[in-house]
Amino acid sequence: MSIPSNFKKWIAGFSAIGGAMLFYPNDNNHNQSLEKQHSWITPPSFWGKWDHNWDRRHPEWLANVAITNNETNKESRKKRSIKNKMNVKHHIILIRHGQYNTDGKTDLDKTLTNLGKEQANATGKRLQELGLPYSLLIHSTMTRAQETAKIIEKYLKNVTVKENSVLSEGLPIPPEPSINIWEPEIHFYEDGPRIEAAFRKYFHRPESIQETDSYVILVCHANVIRYFVCRALQFPPEGWLRLRLNHGSITWISIRPNGRVTLRSLGDSGYMKPQLISSY
Repeated sequence: MSIPSNFKKWIAGFSAIGGAMLFYPNDNNHNQSLEKQHSWITPPSFWGKWDHNWDRRHPEWLANVAITNNETNKESRKKRSIKNKMNVKHHIILIRHGQYNTDGKTDLDKTLTNLGKEQANATGKRLQELGLPYSLLIHSTMTRAQETAKIIEKYLKNVTVKENSVLSEGLPIPPEPSINIWEPEIHFYEDGPRIEAAFRKYFHRPESIQETDSYVILVCHANVIRYFVCRALQFPPEGWLRLRLNHGSITWISIRPNGRVTLRSLGDSGYMKPQLISSY
């Protein structure tokens, strides 16, 4: 019995990348789609089904790992299961830095403009008004993010401040549709794994022992935030450039114990006076 050509194309498109099994549609872009996959990303299913274990912390999956590792503390696993059923959430509040001097030759020269400082103050005040129990503020090591975080910190109480270079600006993945302003391809090759590593570090469901909602603030950059949003929602990560964020804007993502993700706001800057709003 002969195998239909369409079926052959489906079989040819079946591959394993980063531990995820993928199907590619039968169209003229089939081979191109294969070439554009990046091994540091676990792409969403072509069928649009939600990956409940996207952060590798699903309770059932962890229980299987424990059994594989010969863990016999049943009481500990029982408590972990109960905690994961609680309606607690892990909140990640992403702040884009304020407007900065784009003419600077080095990062140290790319300091916030006066407008950028006003934007950071407005964002800090907004976070203060929300009155959420923030526990941690992490910023990238780039000057504009450091300055923005320092201004915001003044409005918050009892918040631990840290920095992490993995949150620095970069090019996460070649965008689709493509744009020919970034050369060479090496930038994506170097930045992509780092930004993906940042996503895996900070985006996850609540900890198993967590009894109340957690709130973490990440002060970083537009490209990074846009990529994070696509990955968290399991949208095609290549679409990151289709999103636009204003300086100092707030993007808020909540993650439940069952791994479900909610985008509560994207690039919110409505709390700013109109004259303070900018994106370039």
